[in-house]
Amino acid sequence: MSTPWKPDSWRQLAALQQPDWPDVNALNTTCQALRKYPPLVFAGEVRSLQSHLERVCRGEAFLLQGGDCAESFHDFSANSIRDKLKVLLQMAVILTFGMGKPVIKVGRIAGQFAKPRSSPMETVNGVSLPSFRGESVNDPSFSEEARQPDPQRLERAYFQSASTLNLLRAFTSGGFADLNKLHVWNQDFVAHSPQGQKYARLAEKISDALAFMKVVGIDSDNTPVLREVEYFTSHEALILEYEEALTRQDSLTGNYYDCSAHLLWIGERTRQLNGAHVEFLRGVGNPLGCKVGPDITDDDLIGLCDRLNPDNLPGRLTLITRFGHGKIAKVLPRLVRTIQREGRKVVWSCDPMHGNTHTVNDFKTRALDHILAELKQFFAIHAAEGSIPGGVHFELTGDDVTECLGGSHEVRAEDLTERYRTTCDPRLNAAQSLDLAFMITELSTSAR
Repeated sequence: MSTPWKPDSWRQLAALQQPDWPDVNALNTTCQALRKYPPLVFAGEVRSLQSHLERVCRGEAFLLQGGDCAESFHDFSANSIRDKLKVLLQMAVILTFGMGKPVIKVGRIAGQFAKPRSSPMETVNGVSLPSFRGESVNDPSFSEEARQPDPQRLERAYFQSASTLNLLRAFTSGGFADLNKLHVWNQDFVAHSPQGQKYARLAEKISDALAFMKVVGIDSDNTPVLREVEYFTSHEALILEYEEALTRQDSLTGNYYDCSAHLLWIGERTRQLNGAHVEFLRGVGNPLGCKVGPDITDDDLIGLCDRLNPDNLPGRLTLITRFGHGKIAKVLPRLVRTIQREGRKVVWSCDPMHGNTHTVNDFKTRALDHILAELKQFFAIHAAEGSIPGGVHFELTGDDVTECLGGSHEVRAEDLTERYRTTCDPRLNAAQSLDLAFMITELSTSAR
């Protein structure tokens, strides 16, 4: 039987990927302040997402999760938030129209400020400094002062997340997400791409349908679903002091919820069965994600299900696979069969980004061809095994960046120097994101 859980029971176990805070007293002071602040999300919203993910688990809806690799304190503006939302709304419209099912929109936003690293140190020109661990910990600038972990950054991450959520709620309920705005969502640089033009044609079809509905008395004024969308937030629950400080006990149910985001996930580097991250997240009522890489064993997979979803609730646990296009065919069929054999209820989501990172001209990048190849295999394997491909997980931005290669509005190797702006991993730009949305609808149709 599991030992009793408390919000701080993780402290008795090994916690990997944590900063080496130089001043523990300053960290404690920051966490005490965070405990007094209002929750960023609310238990009722979390339960709403859980019910939607139950539908995903049954194949009645599809999960679209995407956003920045790592949010930035310096690149923070209403326009940036709006443009990320635009991309996900456009992708969701494409997927909904093409797949014929609701799309659950979950952003990597309003909390994605911490990153795991493959090495605790980074060396540049013979100088070694602590690695950049996300802006809630230290600064990406390569200097001794910038790379010093500073717990006050956790408080800054909270307030930026609160501001971001406030704006997202205004956008999604104040008319910006109205389906009649489909054409407005097409940004200039996207509109002139082949997929942007394809999106415009799709928008015309939907606008015609909306015009007919208005004639028969159904419009945005009397049908809220046409003018509002539900939008949820997520991030990797990495810095456990921060997550514990934002955990609240719900007054209605008595259950604990991590109120830093609606959905939290555990990374590939911190999913140890007896580790602190699994211990912390097993006790909160949020839907959970867990990244799954090519080295996972069947025993570890079932162990994670036992720890994170002991009641086998549909929608509680999303397995986010991240293999790479050259490894997915060797691993995913075995894992799907194991889950089916054991009767576990999970949402299968494909992260085709992290396993396909390589270096070109000293830039970390990802090729759209490799991303698409992994997605194709993901859908084909689930079709062959009689399983449900429940969702996709992307790192993307609304900006016209040149960080990933390929796409209908092609980014070439020599273009990487033009607008490579990420603080960590390469992201899809808006045009490339639409490319993938259209391709996913085709893959989904083929699989059916």
